[in-house]
Amino acid sequence: MSAEAADREAVSGSRPSTPPQTSWFEFLLDPSLLEHHLQKANPDPSPVQLVIQFLEQASKPSVNEQNLVQPPADNRRNRTLKLLALKVAAHTRWDLDVLEKGLTIPVLNMLLNELLCVSKVPPGVKHVDLDLSTLPPTTAMAVLIYNRWAIRTIVLSSFPEKQAKPGPHQLNMMNLVQQEKELTENILSVLKEQATDSIMVLEGALKIKKDFYIHTLRTLDLLAADPSTANGETESSTAGLRISADELHCQLSEARTVVVPVIPDQLSVVSYQFPSRVGSMCRRETSKQGRNKGCQEEKLVRYDLGGIYFQQGCSDPSVYEKAQEHFRKTRDLLAKLSSNPLHCHLDEKRLAGYWSACRAMTGSSDSSDSQLTPYGLINNFIRTQNYQGLIDAFIKDNVTHSLPNNFRHSVQLELLHRVQQGDRALEEVCHKLCMCNAVRDALEGQVLCVRFQQLLLRPSKRTISFLLEVCTKSLDKEHTQEASRRKMALFLKNLCERLEDVPLAYMVSSHKLFMELLIDEEKKTLLDQMRKRSATVNLSAKPLPSFYDIPASASVNIGQLEQQLILSLDARQIRQILIELHGIAERSFWRVNSKWEVPSDYVNVILAIKDNLTRDLVYILMAKGLHCVNIKDFLHGRQLFSACLELVTEFSPKLRQVMLNEMLLLEVRAHEAGAAEGNTERPPPDLVSRVRGYLEMRIHDIPLRQVVGEECVAFMLNWRENEYLTLQVPSSLVNNNPYIKLGQLLAATCKELPGPKECRRTAKELWEVVVQICSVSSQHKRTSDGRVSLIKQREYSLGILPRSKFVTFVRKLREPLVLTTLISLFVRLHSIVRDDIVNEVTAEHLSIWPSSLANIQSVDVEAVVVTVKELVTYALTLNPNNQSWLITQADIYFVTNQYSAAMHYYLQAGTVCSDYFTKPVPPDVYTDQVLKRMIKCCSLLNCHTQVAVLCQFLREVDYMTAFKALQEQTSHDSMDSFYDYIWDVTILEYLTYIHHKRGEIEKRQVAIKAIGQTELNSSNPEEVLQLAAQKRKKKFLQAMAKLYF
Repeated sequence: MSAEAADREAVSGSRPSTPPQTSWFEFLLDPSLLEHHLQKANPDPSPVQLVIQFLEQASKPSVNEQNLVQPPADNRRNRTLKLLALKVAAHTRWDLDVLEKGLTIPVLNMLLNELLCVSKVPPGVKHVDLDLSTLPPTTAMAVLIYNRWAIRTIVLSSFPEKQAKPGPHQLNMMNLVQQEKELTENILSVLKEQATDSIMVLEGALKIKKDFYIHTLRTLDLLAADPSTANGETESSTAGLRISADELHCQLSEARTVVVPVIPDQLSVVSYQFPSRVGSMCRRETSKQGRNKGCQEEKLVRYDLGGIYFQQGCSDPSVYEKAQEHFRKTRDLLAKLSSNPLHCHLDEKRLAGYWSACRAMTGSSDSSDSQLTPYGLINNFIRTQNYQGLIDAFIKDNVTHSLPNNFRHSVQLELLHRVQQGDRALEEVCHKLCMCNAVRDALEGQVLCVRFQQLLLRPSKRTISFLLEVCTKSLDKEHTQEASRRKMALFLKNLCERLEDVPLAYMVSSHKLFMELLIDEEKKTLLDQMRKRSATVNLSAKPLPSFYDIPASASVNIGQLEQQLILSLDARQIRQILIELHGIAERSFWRVNSKWEVPSDYVNVILAIKDNLTRDLVYILMAKGLHCVNIKDFLHGRQLFSACLELVTEFSPKLRQVMLNEMLLLEVRAHEAGAAEGNTERPPPDLVSRVRGYLEMRIHDIPLRQVVGEECVAFMLNWRENEYLTLQVPSSLVNNNPYIKLGQLLAATCKELPGPKECRRTAKELWEVVVQICSVSSQHKRTSDGRVSLIKQREYSLGILPRSKFVTFVRKLREPLVLTTLISLFVRLHSIVRDDIVNEVTAEHLSIWPSSLANIQSVDVEAVVVTVKELVTYALTLNPNNQSWLITQADIYFVTNQYSAAMHYYLQAGTVCSDYFTKPVPPDVYTDQVLKRMIKCCSLLNCHTQVAVLCQFLREVDYMTAFKALQEQTSHDSMDSFYDYIWDVTILEYLTYIHHKRGEIEKRQVAIKAIGQTELNSSNPEEVLQLAAQKRKKKFLQAMAKLYF
């Protein structure tokens, strides 16, 4: 070894060696390394860092030979990386506190979506439509975890966050931050839209009485080793840890920790049927942990549900009662837990704050609760009007300092507000609370409030006596620190100096507390000053006015006028208030209320008005009018718009046209609102003429809101003005406004719909437009170092407008033929993208649409599935008796494996066209395809006797299916009670045979009784046999309706 090498070795040996950080790819090479790494005390990288690294690498797009960015490849490497990310999350026991602190919303959203995907949650089906009790155990648990995270994220996003200080200007970094912010906002907007559904899912889960199973880290290894097993398989599956019904409720309480390991997206496994050894091991593990976990995890969901309800209470105060009920149950469960629960991490201080706030908002009282927190005690005093108890509590708190200062002052302001509203009996209480707070401020070294200073301008002897009493009781002689004693002495000294009434000053200086706290030199100096004051006091001076006699300042007048301005809906009064305000202060008042919103298209035009008063008046009249239109207060909206139109006509032709457009929108919405409530009267010709005039308007300088054109097009479609939309709308408008183009294509297709050959050309144009709306173009952006981050992937809509705006437009349509056309189009598109001939959805007029797609890869399958369901659901809200829409809705549930819901809509379709089955169902409604799907639904619901009865409804009785169904010994229907509905003698004879073979004597006698009815004798005339069949069909379908409705 050279001397230089020896020196290097000596130097390196003298320093403590730092182990190198484990790279993500090392876990790919050595499967056993991950568990060993996670068992370390402080693993580097940490678990959440590993999740980020694994998902980032698994989602990296690839680049092909043409240097084009391709989506991430579905290969073994990426599947393994996702498995590793899920195993790390399983190691953290799916502690949402840990995951939320370490992962951003986009990354955690990706992780949970992987969980949903591998758990085989039906695609295109809203979670609220899923029956959790019938899903495989791990599938139901995945749905619960996702929805718990959803409502937690909504609540956390509502809390104010401190904005990070901007660092040095780096363009790439700023772009990344902006992209992540946009992605986070998009995810939050989706979660907020689905908040109601998430709440319903969690509320429903609290009612589940069935056991569930969750995976552990070890079962994930077994799943990876055997990808052929099915998800959850049966209720008897022993995969993972068992969660009893009580434990499941616990998981729906705090929503802080849920022990749910998951399986990677690409593996075709979601559960594992253990060998007996593994199963017994899991059961032993369950028996040890299951009991304590039960109540712990019910807290989690109830705590989260309470949080989301509390957040919604701002807009709907009645919801506070639901929040209080969940927090109450959380507190009860918390009391039952052991002192050191394994799986619960609940912020008990926040829970106590939630509880006190809910009790204050709901006005409920509970003597036991009032002892838990000082907040509850204060709220109880206010609610019961025990103001002496309130004052005593404030004095006691001056010693304990258990209440924050801002809370004490807020209580004082609340009571002062009641005084200003006319409750003069509380005036003395307010004075006493003010003095209690002043003493507390003095003890904390805070500046004394202005209200206390005003109170000392002309105090009474009783006031000073009470103040000295508060000072005495606020000092604990045994435990008070010297610093607090000095602050109290300084407060009393300043009090003497402030009091103009010398006798009152002597009253303070002669008090026992004053004598104890002040040193002799201070007392002597203060007494000398008081003697000098008493010698020069002017006894003839006017007494100072009391606090409430002081005239209001200009700022008070402005505040009162601004409040009137916010509340008023009278245009003349608004103008008068603005004149008074501008007479007091020369500034703009259109920003007084942040809720006054004017479309951005109009803001610049309004703010260009030079006169401040006119600008404020126009802005406020328009904002208030728009608000009235949004809440359907069309009367006040019309008055405000008319006043604004009269005002702007004098000086601005541009604003005059703007107001005419908004008044047109108001009239259109008013008429549509009346139609939605059952008014079938056609719109007046003048309104139709004005709508046509707007659609033909070609004034280029006028700012136009696209929503006006959207509403006008929907209005014309709803009132069947197809001729106008098809032939008379200018082509320039069609090309510039996507809603007009869409309306023209819909009108043309509906106009020619009776003849399939004639309408196929226009139908093809409409088809191409809608397909483009549902298509996306994926793009990826690379950073300067060539890496692609998780937030880099974006999708751009290729259509004339985004899908969300398209759905919003469709929800404004009411015309049945237009809705039927759109449903037909989306059903055809749904069938093509799913490519499942056996499970196709049916609808009317399918023959007019193309049967294939040229660029099917660009179509967003999920968007198509969601849109078709939203469209049919909306149509049924308008007309729940449309048999074609009901059959389509039933088919949608059928192809998504929601068989009970499918039977509901199949039976409802038959009900509406047969007067509740008192008449025969038309054969074009209950076709053989519909009947076969009903048979399959009953079979998969294990209702085998219903299957046998329905087999008779087919044009040719399906004996093979009927006999196979009757061979099943376990059936979830009433079995022999349905025998009276069978009219086919062959099926009844088979029933007699099979019951005889099984030794089921009683059921055999029921079958013999059914077959012995004279009206089923094969020698009877055909009319008698048909009448017997119709009679049994009617009774059977009515019985089925009672079961599924």
